Amino acid sequence: VASGYPLNVQIIKGRRKSPLHIFTSLQVLSGCAIIVRGQPRGGPPPERQINLSNIRAFTLARRAAQSQPDTKDTSDEPWAWQAREFLRKKLIGKEVCFTVENKTPQGREYGLVYLGKDTTGENIAESLVSEGLAVVRREGNRGNNPDQIRLCDLEDQAKSAKKGTWSEGAGTHTIRDIKYTIENPRNFVDSLHQKPINAIIEHVRDGSIVRALLLPDYYLVTVMLSGIKCPIFKREPDGTETPEPFAAEAKFFTESRLLQRDVQIILESCPNQVILGTILHPNGNITELLLKEGFARCVDWSMAVYSQGADKLRAAERSAKERRVRIWKDYVAPTANLDQKDKQFVAKVMQIVNADAIVVKLNSGDCRTIHLSSIRPPRIEGDEKNRDKDKRFRPLYDIPYMFEAREFLRKKLIGKKVNVSVDYIRAATAASDTGSTPAFPERTCATVTIGGINIAEALVSKGLATVIRYRQDDDQRSSHYDELLAAEARAIKNGKGLHSKKEVPIHRVADISGETQKAKQFLPFLQRAGRSEAVVEYVFSGSRLKLYMPKETCLITFLLAGIECPRGSRNTAGVIQEAEPFSDEACLFTKELVLQREVEVEVESMDKAGNFIGWLHIDGVNLSVALVEHGLSKVHFTAERSSYYKTLLSAEESAQQKKEKIWANYEESPQEEVVQVTEEKERIVNYKPVFITEITDELHFYVQDVETGSQLEKLMETMRSEIAAHPPVEGSYAPRRGDYCIAKFADGEWYRARVEKVETPSKVHVFYIDYGNREVVSSVRLAQLPPSFSVGSLPAQAKEYAFAFIQVPQDEDARADVVDNVVRDIQNTQCLLNVEYVGASCSFVTLQFSDSKDDVGLGLIKEGMVMVDVRKEKHLQKVVSPLFLTESLHCLNLWV
Repeated sequence: VASGYPLNVQIIKGRRKSPLHIFTSLQVLSGCAIIVRGQPRGGPPPERQINLSNIRAFTLARRAAQSQPDTKDTSDEPWAWQAREFLRKKLIGKEVCFTVENKTPQGREYGLVYLGKDTTGENIAESLVSEGLAVVRREGNRGNNPDQIRLCDLEDQAKSAKKGTWSEGAGTHTIRDIKYTIENPRNFVDSLHQKPINAIIEHVRDGSIVRALLLPDYYLVTVMLSGIKCPIFKREPDGTETPEPFAAEAKFFTESRLLQRDVQIILESCPNQVILGTILHPNGNITELLLKEGFARCVDWSMAVYSQGADKLRAAERSAKERRVRIWKDYVAPTANLDQKDKQFVAKVMQIVNADAIVVKLNSGDCRTIHLSSIRPPRIEGDEKNRDKDKRFRPLYDIPYMFEAREFLRKKLIGKKVNVSVDYIRAATAASDTGSTPAFPERTCATVTIGGINIAEALVSKGLATVIRYRQDDDQRSSHYDELLAAEARAIKNGKGLHSKKEVPIHRVADISGETQKAKQFLPFLQRAGRSEAVVEYVFSGSRLKLYMPKETCLITFLLAGIECPRGSRNTAGVIQEAEPFSDEACLFTKELVLQREVEVEVESMDKAGNFIGWLHIDGVNLSVALVEHGLSKVHFTAERSSYYKTLLSAEESAQQKKEKIWANYEESPQEEVVQVTEEKERIVNYKPVFITEITDELHFYVQDVETGSQLEKLMETMRSEIAAHPPVEGSYAPRRGDYCIAKFADGEWYRARVEKVETPSKVHVFYIDYGNREVVSSVRLAQLPPSFSVGSLPAQAKEYAFAFIQVPQDEDARADVVDNVVRDIQNTQCLLNVEYVGASCSFVTLQFSDSKDDVGLGLIKEGMVMVDVRKEKHLQKVVSPLFLTESLHCLNLWV
């Protein structure tokens, strides 16, 4: 640290008495002139130029003044540079004392300079003369002046020793200004490959701009420090300079540490003929020091080339802001008014609003919209006002890469917990009078991470968003702004997403919501498809949703079947209908469970308005059953013909007993009895021949109808002939869950199958729809199912059933024994099957051997391998009673 000392007045022994000044050497102008600086007091201290008495050094080169066209450039005199360097290395940054012997009318001071705090130190003029780097002024020599006499003696000794200027060497030196000698500075900078090079700082223009002499080639360059900017001296029209606040202090800070010091410089870039670099001093990095002390601020445009790590600069600037030093004395953090719990928190993502905004649910249960800091979602440049009037315009599908950005966030975040760090609150803005700028509400902008991944950075790196550019004084930006800029630079370089030169993806999505005619045409296809994949785009109420069908690329309105959900408030023909109790709770429940999730739907029918009606499943949960179970819906009578009816009734009974939500005031009616019609129902006996193809570990089994067996054989024969004539290209098929395809079994033959799960291309779970067995295969063993052999031409032949009146053992070993026994008895054989009752997932049947007509389930009971399942239906008691008797006799025999 450069520091001066106050003036000490002393009596110097000898001929002359004069005050002794103690200063610090700041700059060496030539071999006989130096600038010294005193102690700083409330700002940069005053400077003084001292010329050495009685000697003359050689003149350094001087560039012609632009304001004086008659002047010319001059070059260094021999040994001028060596004299300057001799003094620079000896004096810079060190304490010196001097006495002023003479002062000219123009204010120039001449005197004696000593190294140290008193005159016992080294006499600088004598050192120069003894090295032959200066000559003694002999004109007007006074014989009684001991200083001049000693200098003359030293000069004579230097002549005898042939030192310096008295030697036979030329002592010439050439400094080349890169501004005038290098045509393309960028090529010069690139040729150095960002390697540190030795240099001397010759001049400090302001805190962040210096002139440096590069060694050993002596190129003189102007270097702007990468990544920062200090307050500057503004040049007025009259030629005077007005310093910005702290400009003089910043310049002094840099001067006192670097001026005429030996440093290393890394030249990092050269945009628009401006050379950017980093100066490394043995005591530290001046760039980071300026930031830390509040003398500079970070600048985005040059920070990208800073080779020492932009995070260090941001940390240094953040430290100065927190301490409110110098240029940051009035700084107020964007989140200064927020509590710590509101600055950083963990929340669950409920909805992706668009490519830069999400809705999260806090631990308190409140929902909050969070915008990703400093990024801008994909958009179309143009007349936004007219585009908003176009009802056909759908931003999600019509703006290039908006759908891809939304899908990236949906798959990455929906339903998961994320870490939110609030960066700033963007104040609400009003719309402009011209309408060109729309109104925006207050926005909470934050950095959102999951698993250590910055979601905004991931979006930008994939080219699905761009980074907002700010004014230099705008501090409302992401805390990871530099990482965002770096990610965008990578995306641009690799041509990803918005920066790609390829054709933009087009999403032709048909919206058939409320389109009755289109819905009628689409209904048979969805009914035949069974369970179809969908994404819940919007939740209107607890039981009314809007779905996106990715396979069919269409939007539909979907109503949950089998339930009656409380209705929300509606405005119909100017009449406002009040919401029914618990309608909002039902809507919120549905949103939390399925909004923007991937689900499976079974379409059963359609209403007159073109809305599809059916069942929605998510992760094995039937949404209709879940709403009823939580007391947010009632079972509708239309559910009686569904296979989920009993499950719905059981869920409703459970909710009634808990007296939750809509059942809060429920009173069980004692006189209510079971409907007599069901009690008087007769058991229907209609055994039909089937072929057992597969038995599962849960004791379910798959059968083929013997009557349609010939159709299946014919289809398989025709399909294999066509495949043999036109074999599929291996690896050309990309399987997706729910797709019907053909799969090559272990026997080398092709069979119809359905994709149930895709782990990796080498692990695809398939279900053989005509035989009931499952297998994990590689995608190279799969191919597209020819349309002529689809399930529309012949439905899937394997049907799932379970044994009626039998309890499957819970113990795994016992159940495995039962399965082995059944496999040995009936697999790949023909039996007789009769449906007894319908369950939630499949029908329950009795099975007889085709030759002996013995009941397979009864045989298992007799062997003591299973127990009888209790059934209360009266029309089934004729079957259950003998089974109980058989079970009791077996237990009695075991006891005996």
